[in-house]
Amino acid sequence: MPTVSMTVNGQPAAGEVEGRTLLVEFLREHLGLTGTHVGCDTSQCGACVVHVDGKSVKSCTLLAVQAVGTEVTTIEGLATNGTLHPVQAAFKEHHGLQCGFCTPGMVMSAVDLLSQNASPSEPEIREWLEGNICRCTGYHNIVKAIDAAAQAMKG
Repeated sequence: MPTVSMTVNGQPAAGEVEGRTLLVEFLREHLGLTGTHVGCDTSQCGACVVHVDGKSVKSCTLLAVQAVGTEVTTIEGLATNGTLHPVQAAFKEHHGLQCGFCTPGMVMSAVDLLSQNASPSEPEIREWLEGNICRCTGYHNIVKAIDAAAQAMKG
């Protein structure tokens, strides 16, 4: 079995995995980082979004061996010293979640969007989130939260 090693949430992480082990499985089952969810197993829902080298990736589409040597950030790695990331805080403040299942993937996607576009329009936010499915909120408050986070991050 191959050994994989990468940096996860700023910490070295390694483990033996089967060659077919998905990154999402490595994160959840080997590292215990269960904030990254498995929603569909077909890369349709976006619940498994993490950042690999700073870009949002559906971790159910990437083998753990493909992530060797990368920097991976999960939802657990966004907060700093107990302070929520501005996107997390905005989701909380603007009720951008209900059941919370899709929320980690939505937040991770939104953080990537705002790193590339500090002032996205509502249509740009909605287009960016096309790969993330929420079955509860109807997206209105999610979009509102991302817009609020963009404003907060600008100062």
